[in-house]
Amino acid sequence: MIKHAGLALCLMMATVLSGCALPGAVRPEILSFPPDEPYTVGPGDRLRVIVFGQDTLSNSYTVNSAGCISIPLIGSVRVHHLNVMQVGHLIAARLRSGFVRDPHVAVEVEAFRPFFILGEVTVGGQYPFVDRMTARTAVAIAGGFTPRGYDGEVDVTRDVNGIPITGRVPLDFPLRPGDTVTVRERIF
Repeated sequence: MIKHAGLALCLMMATVLSGCALPGAVRPEILSFPPDEPYTVGPGDRLRVIVFGQDTLSNSYTVNSAGCISIPLIGSVRVHHLNVMQVGHLIAARLRSGFVRDPHVAVEVEAFRPFFILGEVTVGGQYPFVDRMTARTAVAIAGGFTPRGYDGEVDVTRDVNGIPITGRVPLDFPLRPGDTVTVRERIF
């Protein structure tokens, strides 16, 4: 009986340590996110859409919680998980289908969605994203580490293809809008 209980405990620990126990669980190793891919739009981003020759359609649009923007004439357009070039092509295609003869559309991100920081920082919470932000910059924006904060690495949670992935990263790791940074407590 004791042999089987020990074997079951070993198998359970191996599963947990391999990261297979729970999808999206924190894995203790340094996380390697996918290589630098084009930025994809998400809820909270503000897009500047310019339809050349159509001043009434050119405007700033905020991506709502469903991942859509609402544009006159064509209505709601789902832009979540698309890059700005894909958003421009999608809007042009919708305009071309009966509204504008040959639309030329340019899209840029006017304001990024915020990032979040939790744990052992002075003032955790939601903050505006700053271009070229690193985990170290995020900690500085949140007022720095508390006396108990571990200043070697942080945990970052990022939405990758609709799945939240969490992993440990160095302080110079580049962040993206929407990331959640968690500063762990150091062990004395």
